[in-house]
Amino acid sequence: MGLRRPRANLSRLHALSLPNMLTYGRIAAVPMVAACLFVGGDTLRWAAFAIFAIAAITDFLDGYLARAWQQQSPLGRMLDSIADKLLVAACLLMLAANNTISGWSIWAAMVILCREVLVSGLREFLAELRASVPVTQLAKYKTTTQLIAIGFLLAGPAGDKVLPGNTQIGIGLLWVAALLTLYTGYDYLRAGLRHVLEDPSE
Repeated sequence: MGLRRPRANLSRLHALSLPNMLTYGRIAAVPMVAACLFVGGDTLRWAAFAIFAIAAITDFLDGYLARAWQQQSPLGRMLDSIADKLLVAACLLMLAANNTISGWSIWAAMVILCREVLVSGLREFLAELRASVPVTQLAKYKTTTQLIAIGFLLAGPAGDKVLPGNTQIGIGLLWVAALLTLYTGYDYLRAGLRHVLEDPSE
């Protein structure tokens, strides 16, 4: 009984740690960005961009601070992945809904969303096997390209007034991210299948 309280206190401290608070903030940013895009207008486009940019920065900071301060926890790892996927999925869906992403570019968004579902499923399955698939450097480049692309697209027509071709730059980067997504998604699938097809008698 004496050991339970310190563990409970430690879990509570981890739940309220700054890295986790940053992750909570990133989750809270999802409906805020969606609401700005839903209402529309140049001012709210810039507001959506600003909120997204801050959220993207916290994506780097929470992991860095958790490692630097030795505040890593299962809760933080779980919520970090969820926050990233929620933010990306919500932005892509809203950008498609207001026709910032349209035509053939919808396929680029679909590839990115499908890959997120694939990787989430694989990680859940591999967790049961006590196995993991490490994040590659190329996957990090994909994430960075994807976030930059979404940033350009969030500014959209409002950004075009400041930087001509802003939306097209975002679309181009979205396709680059989609191509990187296909490659890294295949890497994850191949690594996952190795575990699936392993002979349990070995």
